[in-house]
Amino acid sequence: MRFEKLYTYFLSEKSREKIEKVILQIALVSFLLHLILIFICRFNWITFDNEDLLKNPISAIYTPFSFILIYEVYLLIYYLPKSFTTYITKQYEIISLILIRKLFKDLANLKLSTGWFEIKGDIEFTYDIIASILLFYLIYLFQKQGKRVYQTNKSITKPIEKFIYRKKMIAVILVPVFFCIALLAFFEWTSWVSLNLNSLPSVNNIFFDTFFTVLILVDVVLLLFSFFYTDKFHKIIRNSGFIVSTILIRMSFVASGLISTILIVFAVLFGLLIITIHNLYEKEEYR
Repeated sequence: MRFEKLYTYFLSEKSREKIEKVILQIALVSFLLHLILIFICRFNWITFDNEDLLKNPISAIYTPFSFILIYEVYLLIYYLPKSFTTYITKQYEIISLILIRKLFKDLANLKLSTGWFEIKGDIEFTYDIIASILLFYLIYLFQKQGKRVYQTNKSITKPIEKFIYRKKMIAVILVPVFFCIALLAFFEWTSWVSLNLNSLPSVNNIFFDTFFTVLILVDVVLLLFSFFYTDKFHKIIRNSGFIVSTILIRMSFVASGLISTILIVFAVLFGLLIITIHNLYEKEEYR
């Protein structure tokens, strides 16, 4: 009974709506504050050694996007007990939004010249913008395949009910874990900012690196739990494939430049191939 109260408090529809409103309000305020900081720096009232995000008003979009990403992480936890494919889709949406957020940062630092492909930053921007379009389309295809899987599951058996209950337990545990990781990341990053160092660590490396490591562990636990209600080969391969996909996303935070982008695209493509082949098995089974 206490567990159900915790689940309702953290992950009910009403809680989701409240959190959405709060995050959007914070995102709007943070955008305005970032713009104010940019203009303060422009008039040299305050100076920072590291000013990559304080040179151009376009880069101010980076800050509200960071809060939108936080909300997407919450949605990932929210959808975990409801739909496994939606949960994986949210992982892909998060990594694509991280890439889009990076584009806003890079847009502010583009060097428009005839030697476009001779400038490292401009080349990376080109790769990232192509990758973001590819990801957008791949995620669309993945969602279509995910809906096909959902349509075949018309009845909920007792083993599946137990599996859903276990997923709810994991989701409730993930909420405070996510909150702690976010707080630690914030304090770590602000401590670096307060030192006013030239080489600030990436926010992605501080938070999302750790968070996706936790997701890998969660995916493994879900795979083990799934054995209690199914021993079908194609479902085991599907769940295992999603773990591989999450690991590839996690590896993208360690890599840099083009390698990082390739890993992200390949992770989503791999997940799409896995669920497409899984659906072919389902189609044969439900004939």
